Amino acid sequence: MRFAHLRVEGQTTPRLAVVEGESAIFLDEVMRRAPRDLQDLIEQGPEGLARVRAAVGAAEPPSRAEPAAETEATTGADTVVDAVADGPGALPRHPVADLRHSSAVLRPAQVIAIGANYAAHASELKLRSETAMTIFSLWPNSLTAHGATTTWPADLTDQVDYEAELGVIIGRSARGVHARDALDYVWGYTVVNDITARDIQFSEAQWSRCKSFDGFTPTGPVVVTADEIPDPQNLWLTTNLDGSIMQDASTAEMVRSVAEIISLLSRSATIPPGTLISTGSPGGAGYSRKPPVFLRDGSTVTVSVEGIGSLTTHCRVI
Repeated sequence: MRFAHLRVEGQTTPRLAVVEGESAIFLDEVMRRAPRDLQDLIEQGPEGLARVRAAVGAAEPPSRAEPAAETEATTGADTVVDAVADGPGALPRHPVADLRHSSAVLRPAQVIAIGANYAAHASELKLRSETAMTIFSLWPNSLTAHGATTTWPADLTDQVDYEAELGVIIGRSARGVHARDALDYVWGYTVVNDITARDIQFSEAQWSRCKSFDGFTPTGPVVVTADEIPDPQNLWLTTNLDGSIMQDASTAEMVRSVAEIISLLSRSATIPPGTLISTGSPGGAGYSRKPPVFLRDGSTVTVSVEGIGSLTTHCRVI
């Protein structure tokens, strides 16, 4: 399944929706006790997701409906009829093109980023990737949406760069997880653009501030549940800046796999449900090009991850 936080033009509060092709189904239109956002749904555990699947499946036209598995989420007090506000029937669908996106994650438990996780990117930035993993936090104010405009002050930085990354969302509390079991803790995947002020990055010891300006962490356009991405190490990533391909690589090139990252992080601290982990960017950064290529006023950058979608950001210097 594919989830997004969307809102109708003129509304300020995003609503959780299931995205199918070019249309969206707002859960609060088909469920009495709809989760208010993705974090709420994740915290409900497998039963919550099963209940959403049952509600959406029950409201599908008969030709497309599939029988829901009989679980605690689909029987008794939480039967499909109880979950669907108006009972079975055609789903109320909204064209995604008519809606506004919000960040794919609105209230993540935390946002963890991994640096230098592709050898080519580490090399171009003159960093080492074979030693200890580089780990830092991104501030929640930096989260923004697909299609949004990201701004930054001209007098603060003139070296703003893009970084296409696979985002991993944890589905249940992870502590002391072995790498062989780590993917069982993943709820879903999204696209992240880890926008970075390079001049600040290389003038400070810590990386959080240079990557946490307001709007520097676009996510989306959707979150895809883990069952639809059986192998996160077999996905293609690209970055398109104003019509030119700047990054073009595979997650197979990661120094540490998604499973290894989760395992390592969970050895020292419990990773709570809803945590977003941005897993690093491949080579092709604008900073390393000759001459360097940075995001400018009026730039449009689109980062894409195979199987998830394309995340577009418009740039404005103020």
